[in-house]
Amino acid sequence: MIEHATAFAQSVLAERLPRRWAHSLGVLREAQRLAPILGPDAELLASAAVLHDVGYASEAIDTGQHMIDGGRFLRRHGFDERICWIVAHHTSSPWEAAELGLSTALEEFPVADSALVDAITYCDLCAGPDGASVDPRKRLAEVLERYGSEHVVFRAVTAARPYLLEMVDHVNERLGAVSATRS
Repeated sequence: MIEHATAFAQSVLAERLPRRWAHSLGVLREAQRLAPILGPDAELLASAAVLHDVGYASEAIDTGQHMIDGGRFLRRHGFDERICWIVAHHTSSPWEAAELGLSTALEEFPVADSALVDAITYCDLCAGPDGASVDPRKRLAEVLERYGSEHVVFRAVTAARPYLLEMVDHVNERLGAVSATRS
């Protein structure tokens, strides 16, 4: 599953959107680090991680909200429905969808497991635009600076920030619990 997901993401991102591709590889790396807390969902999350930004590809753009567009694009290409909803709901998607009047469109992808949404959000916020590991607070600051106060992403991320950091904290708690039991 991961090999197929990686090849697909590479085919739509690597050449035309190389920074998105580099970021996606960083998100994949972060997802692979979470394997000890994900159990049987580790491969699912890793696949969603490398695919999470395919909605930026020109052939995927439909609504203009890359999370929804990515979920729809992956659905059209026959990806597991769970991957589609993880991609559709990653990071600040609900807030951005609300800003754009797309909340109904997002409902096409019912969330089946909030822990997986927390995990993909953690991975997205721990990988910078170049794929390097980054502190989630610095990543959020970088996103806000890059988009500027008039942009929908800025407004959505500003509103979502406390919840996004709470998601990161949930994942860190789970990682800490696994580390403690292994010590």
